[in-house]
Amino acid sequence: MKVITDLLKGFINRSGFYIFSTTILSRILSFIASWIALQLLDHSELGVILLAFNIISFIIPIGGLGLHQSLIRYGAQLIDDKEKNDLFVYVLKRGIVVSIVLIVVLIIVSYFINFSFPNTQYYLVILSFSIIPFFLFEIVKIQFRLRFENRMYALLELSYNILFVAGVLVLTTVFKEDGYVLAIIVVPLITSLLFIKKLNINFKNNNKLSFTNLIFWKYGFFASLSNVVTQLLFVIDILLIGYLLNDPKMVTNYKYITLIPFSLLFLPNVFITTDFVEFTQRINDKKYIKRYIKGYLYFFVMISVIIISIFSILSKWLLLIFDEKLVQFNNIFLVLTLGVTGILIFRGLFGNLLSSIGKAHINYYIASIALILNILSNFYLIPHYGILGAAITSSVLMWLTGLFSLLFFYKFYYLEN
Repeated sequence: MKVITDLLKGFINRSGFYIFSTTILSRILSFIASWIALQLLDHSELGVILLAFNIISFIIPIGGLGLHQSLIRYGAQLIDDKEKNDLFVYVLKRGIVVSIVLIVVLIIVSYFINFSFPNTQYYLVILSFSIIPFFLFEIVKIQFRLRFENRMYALLELSYNILFVAGVLVLTTVFKEDGYVLAIIVVPLITSLLFIKKLNINFKNNNKLSFTNLIFWKYGFFASLSNVVTQLLFVIDILLIGYLLNDPKMVTNYKYITLIPFSLLFLPNVFITTDFVEFTQRINDKKYIKRYIKGYLYFFVMISVIIISIFSILSKWLLLIFDEKLVQFNNIFLVLTLGVTGILIFRGLFGNLLSSIGKAHINYYIASIALILNILSNFYLIPHYGILGAAITSSVLMWLTGLFSLLFFYKFYYLEN
């Protein structure tokens, strides 16, 4: 169909293939870095570091109070590069100050938490300083996207992952656990500093744009909160399985069963990363947005049908890659795959379109309600159906959140605009 051809042509013209390739390579490099750490560090101590970093990972999205989210949404609506640069400087300066406050609060709170494992607080305190490097890294990436320099964005992402592998190898070899923690903090900072000079921004500017008001800050805050709650949706199943079944083997089984279906979520992310600035800049062009939606839906319905067809045939073989004992759970694998297609088709697109029209808080409300429903449903389904119950809950909610994103976008964009 022509709408699919136009979608893919626009994707390629905006250097989408570079982002796609970089995403694949980055996942491979991330795996290599994890493997190196596993070989060089004591597994128990590494587990404590990963636990501490998982906690920080939920806080990183709200680094700078989500100002990076405001940067990409409001920056995409600016035409003049000077205004985009002024907005970048505003976000950078305020974001770092807010991040410092966040780090101080996190460190203070950590002293009142009774951690189960030794050294957890030590690593948590040190890793809290990664909030600023990751905030800087994120806004530099966003600025390249705002300039439609997706190749530079891809190069930045790839450079980070290459440097991270090198950093983990060298620093972990020399300083062991502290070296691994240091690599997590230092690599995004070094990468950002190497690329930020390519933006040619005058950091002495203190020009405040008219829209950098409470609404601007509120948008970023809710957009970042939405990301945090969405992350929780992907880990709550694991936590509830462990709590309700009290069987570590079932936790492990479910974790590995979800690996392949959840890995498919990079597909809509690649398209949105490539196209978000474009369709946000043209959000008032309803003819363009309608055509983009049509092409996106047709393409991902087709992709979803292909995925379900292939996985229906090969599910047992795919699970056999991890462990022959997982083959018995192929029905759960297929249920999760079906659920993921709901995100591929609806949530990935309409959640971001809601952000484009300034309704990031709606995404937060949808994700929060889904999280509550997930907990309530799993408290019934997991005891009765085991990990199949968790898979059913997640799959249904993946579709429901996507459909509600569609309905709210239609309401705000077509009925109320």
